[in-house]
Amino acid sequence: MASTVSSSPVALRCQGLLFDMDGILISSLASVERSWTKWANLRGLDPAYVLGVIHGRRAIESAAELRPDLDANEELRLIEEIECADGEGVEVLPGVRELLKALPASRWTVVTSATEKLARTRLAMVGIPVPERLVTADSVKLGKPNPAPYLAGAAILGFAPESCVVVEDSAAGVQAGEAAGCTVIATTFSHEAEELEAAHYLVRDLTGITVQAGADGLELRFQPLR
Repeated sequence: MASTVSSSPVALRCQGLLFDMDGILISSLASVERSWTKWANLRGLDPAYVLGVIHGRRAIESAAELRPDLDANEELRLIEEIECADGEGVEVLPGVRELLKALPASRWTVVTSATEKLARTRLAMVGIPVPERLVTADSVKLGKPNPAPYLAGAAILGFAPESCVVVEDSAAGVQAGEAAGCTVIATTFSHEAEELEAAHYLVRDLTGITVQAGADGLELRFQPLR
């Protein structure tokens, strides 16, 4: 679907919502960067370089690229342990609680590059309801920007991908959602608008998105940035 960003108010009908986690539901940037800096120092790598590689990707892929001489699964376990132990500064982003409260549990899930243990730990830490089934780094063989995570998310909800809306903040996530055939709403939380051109709509955050849930689906209303 081509990019269609408009300054007019939007009423968008869909069956389900697929949320990225970091940068959409929660902010854990400081924790992530502290954790990967610690890992970089343990593995003799330049932390600044490492932080330029990891965002929006599965940890196992980043570890394999950064230290191909080490066992990626063992490095994943170490990184997961470090991240789960660092909850300082993790917080819910604006508009999230209100939007999730308006959504039936059967109409949304989380699609994240984090491991399942880390995703459940972080969501529970800030009091966000944790979906019974969610898509994590453990669920798919290929991470974003491959469409596999969002195809899996749509399948969990039981809807066709083209009837789902993806909410993302990264260029890789936007590409994954678009490639899966979903409509993509991107926030400008962590990336500049120019990096999110593949998104169908841009918003600053979730505060301006309202939802009406009915037996036949959802209607989202919001004002795009442009």
